[in-house]
Amino acid sequence: MNSIAAAVPATPKMQNLQRLKTRRKFWLKAHLWLGLSLGLFLAVIGLTGSVLVFWHEIDAVLNPTLYRNTTPPNTQKSLDEILDAAKHAAPPGWASTWTQIPEEANGNYVFGFYYPNISPPPEQAQSFMLGVNPYTAEVTHKRVFYHGSNPLKHSFVGFFFKLHYALLLGETGGTLVGILGVLFLISALSGLILWWPLTGKWRRVLTIKPRASIERFNHDLHQTAGFYSLIVLLAVLVSGIYFNLPDQFRWLVERVSPLTPEAEAQTPTATASITLAAALQQARLTYPGGVPRNYDFSGGDSGLFSACFDDVPELRRYVLASRCLVFNRADGKLLQIRDAVHGSGGDLFMQWQWPLHSGKAFGWTGRILVFISGLICPLLFMTGTIRWLQKRRAKKSVARSR
Repeated sequence: MNSIAAAVPATPKMQNLQRLKTRRKFWLKAHLWLGLSLGLFLAVIGLTGSVLVFWHEIDAVLNPTLYRNTTPPNTQKSLDEILDAAKHAAPPGWASTWTQIPEEANGNYVFGFYYPNISPPPEQAQSFMLGVNPYTAEVTHKRVFYHGSNPLKHSFVGFFFKLHYALLLGETGGTLVGILGVLFLISALSGLILWWPLTGKWRRVLTIKPRASIERFNHDLHQTAGFYSLIVLLAVLVSGIYFNLPDQFRWLVERVSPLTPEAEAQTPTATASITLAAALQQARLTYPGGVPRNYDFSGGDSGLFSACFDDVPELRRYVLASRCLVFNRADGKLLQIRDAVHGSGGDLFMQWQWPLHSGKAFGWTGRILVFISGLICPLLFMTGTIRWLQKRRAKKSVARSR
């Protein structure tokens, strides 16, 4: 009978299945060694990412006077007065700042100043934050966000940010995490290859077998957790690669779709006669709507000023309903509009990266999904390691029994 069976030629389907199994062995090894060698880093980055989904809420609880004031709501000071108050209160030498607009009546304007090129930086702050009362233009709170040399002196959420995107290793760490992100992406895709049922038994790969052995439960948990979180994990990994390897990411996107060059500051042809507040008000006549989110501008009187808005009514049909207006600081000239209807498909793809990475693209649903995906990272590392140890023990047991 064996000789007769051996003489039966393999069907094309059987040959194809054998080829797939051979390729699967390669991806199994790749997935195994990527997981064992890099899984701990993935666990740390995932856990810190889960914390940072709610970084603003956490920071507001830890630093209430930075974000809130007790002044009864009344007429707010002008934008220029608020900006001037913050600039005069910040240690000198800053290169740029971002400004978070208050969402509540008792909220402050929160500024973050960066000192990337000064050593040692003023007050030992690589990044310095302060809050400004919009009704009095008074500074209510100051604190170091990123310490210039000691990671243990970062603010609480600042420590998590540095650990998340740079493993506390500075610029080198940022590049390293970007490279790790590429390897994590390969690992996730190889996991999908291993998950795919070659024999069509879909129920087995989509569920956890009830009343299974510990070994089988661990295997099913690893498999199903990886599959059901895959879409969110891929979005977070791709966007994370963008933030850590921006030049390389932009180059890759431009192979598919052209990107609009970043706006550059211009020297005005005449003496500036308009304030930033007036320039912004004038631009808003053409581009109205939306809730103010943040302002960004460079140090000195030159450079750029950008104002970003969320929930712009005319953009809601594009899901990404945000718009940023970019001005020339020296004369208030509007240089660029960044939103879903201006620019190329590549520009729109780039605009999606932060909303996807933070989960803000889909409100609380998106944030919770990103939070869960971060928690799944250490789960995948632990269940994958346990699976490897189980197989290792099994092989040793077989070898001893011979």
